[in-house]
Amino acid sequence: LTSVTIPGSVTNIGRSAFSRCTSLTAVTIGNGVTTIEGNAFQHCTSLTSVTIPDSVTSIEVRAFQGCISLRTVDIPRSADRISESTFEMCEWLESVSIPNVVHSMGAFAFKGCRALASVTIPDSVTHIGQSAFEHCTSLTSITIPDSVTSIRDSAFYGCTSLTSVTIPDSVTSIGNHAFRDCASLTSATIGDGV
Repeated sequence: LTSVTIPGSVTNIGRSAFSRCTSLTAVTIGNGVTTIEGNAFQHCTSLTSVTIPDSVTSIEVRAFQGCISLRTVDIPRSADRISESTFEMCEWLESVSIPNVVHSMGAFAFKGCRALASVTIPDSVTHIGQSAFEHCTSLTSITIPDSVTSIRDSAFYGCTSLTSVTIPDSVTSIGNHAFRDCASLTSATIGDGV
């Protein structure tokens, strides 16, 4: 199986539906789909592109984990959170568009996305989960919006290219090892909330 088009009559992509379809390169999801369940495309190692329509309101845990060839992804404007490990180990993910309705980034959401050089966290996000950006080794700078109140353990652990970070007054807690092994970090602005 190298490509799949899911028609508009489908409302749900079930758990592990296409997991480990290692020759799958492209997926087009019809605008009737509202839920992509956990592990749905996990370890589809040849998947380079996926079109997710705005009808999708829920992308569940590990949905695209280990899709090492995935380059870009646009998260639909209807999704209000990025679940645990959704894009973990998508090693060649270069860019991601996060809509201004997402309120949380789950644990390990982008862990190991080594090609991700920049990311804009929208001002709807209230917390950054554990290890959310751990070992994103191409990430050079990050601005955390005023909406964020907590940065969980190891959130940016091992981001070895990170040179600057701005933490606003709204942040009241920073977890253990949040910026550990950020060897290139030369500038940090920390607000009064911590």
